Amino acid sequence: MSLRATSKLLGSLAAACLAAFLLTWAPVTAAPGTVDEVFAKYRSSTPGCTVGVAIDGRRIVIKGYGTADLEHDVPNGEETIFEAGSVSKQFTAAAILLLAHDGKLSIDDPVRKYIPELPEYPPQPEDIPQGSGVASPKPQAVKAAVPLTIRHMLNHTSGLRDWGSVEDIAGWPRTSRVYTHAHVLDIVSRQKSLNFTPGTHWSYSNTGFNLAAIIVSRVSGMPFTDFTRERLFTPLGMTSTSWRDDFTRIVKGRAIAYAEQNGVFRINMPYENVYGNGGLLTTAGDLLKWNENFVTPKVGDAAFVEEQQTPGKFNNGQPHIYAFGLYVRSYRGVREVSHSGSTAGYRAFLARYPDQHTSVAVLCNVATADPTAMAHQVADIYLGDRLKLASPTPLPASDLAAAAGLYRSTLNGETVAIDGERPALGNRSWTFDAKGAKALDEHGVAEIYQRVDRVNPTEHDLQAYAGTYTSDEAEIVLNIAVENGALVVKRRPAATIALAPLYADAFNAPRFGTVIFRRDPAGRIVALSVVQDRVWDLRFARK
Repeated sequence: MSLRATSKLLGSLAAACLAAFLLTWAPVTAAPGTVDEVFAKYRSSTPGCTVGVAIDGRRIVIKGYGTADLEHDVPNGEETIFEAGSVSKQFTAAAILLLAHDGKLSIDDPVRKYIPELPEYPPQPEDIPQGSGVASPKPQAVKAAVPLTIRHMLNHTSGLRDWGSVEDIAGWPRTSRVYTHAHVLDIVSRQKSLNFTPGTHWSYSNTGFNLAAIIVSRVSGMPFTDFTRERLFTPLGMTSTSWRDDFTRIVKGRAIAYAEQNGVFRINMPYENVYGNGGLLTTAGDLLKWNENFVTPKVGDAAFVEEQQTPGKFNNGQPHIYAFGLYVRSYRGVREVSHSGSTAGYRAFLARYPDQHTSVAVLCNVATADPTAMAHQVADIYLGDRLKLASPTPLPASDLAAAAGLYRSTLNGETVAIDGERPALGNRSWTFDAKGAKALDEHGVAEIYQRVDRVNPTEHDLQAYAGTYTSDEAEIVLNIAVENGALVVKRRPAATIALAPLYADAFNAPRFGTVIFRRDPAGRIVALSVVQDRVWDLRFARK
């Protein structure tokens, strides 16, 4: 090795060692048993979690609960490696921002500049005949004047369909087969439209972050895994952090992920080689080091970390709460910068409370875990009286009773049922009138819902929908049939999915989506759409 190379290596090692001690240990300042109580249900006979807390740059707590490997009785601990799910997204965004600060790209560049495999979506007219009645809401137009940019992808305002949701509709949900980035590009290349015009709405999409990881590789000229290791992980001393780019790779100290069914734990691992949207293998301690970089930057500079945690804006200038791989909102009256994660049986949550210089990381290896709730319970302990009491303002019972009924979104046709007692209102603020409702989401965007009548079609009525429907975008054929007086979807190889009537021409299938049949101007059924949260209108043409 040359003298120059040796000097460079020693310099890198020194920097890594310095960063490794960026977070020093400090005595526990809260009653240890209180944190133990949060995780008390995890024992040696169950999977569990590891929690980490840092205050003022000092690690206060890192402790494991439950078991990392039930077959070999390996406990969760400080060094246990978990998969962080979508907590990973902030690292992908950071890699893009580093390239932008290097002058290698702009976050406002069109995505097709780097990924020509992405279709050039043509403009669509606002008024496309979709049928009669309320069963056929108009699709969102895709305007050529609003190019899809890297910023849109990192802010979840791209309109890109989530590739995993497309494959779920096709019968191959994630972790059911080994997906790669080549599969992602192939799936994306077949999509003929977006969910909406880029920058006009917010819809969570893993696709954008997989494409971002591909852009990092193409622009930097090195594998995404190497770029992030050299530019992010090594400078911060995140020595236990890597990417699950090869699910067959042996990772020492990795917790096995589990799902629980009827009291029995079964292995539930992510058998896929896609990353950037998720796939980060890490420890609670490494995540605390990463969070500290937002306070004392070792990677990037003050402008870099400020940009990453600045919420984005819609095309009309209205801000939303998502920055670059990070949610920026409040928790009980204090600012919180955070993200949750979920892949197969892994669950994660990483939060930072900037004004209190406090971080909480929770990583779990069981699908039933709720790391967000547990992290908030831990935050309650250390933030104490700086937090405000939650003061929900539910709708009065009389208003709920008057609002009872079925409502259809004018955006995508999905429904919300309100029965006056158990409203499925989610985390949105609702107002009602005689015609319908307006739901204000956490980004401050209003979605209009129309009150619709439930239908109860006869078997004769249902026969009109029977037939074969195909989608080149999902590469799947759906057969609609009537069995035992009910409408069903038959999908290869052997799935039969029951459809429950909603409103005219619309049906619901749990874990499949809302199915809306489309009519031409003459009233003939010519297509159907499958609608999910991350795929608003996947079309199937009737043969």
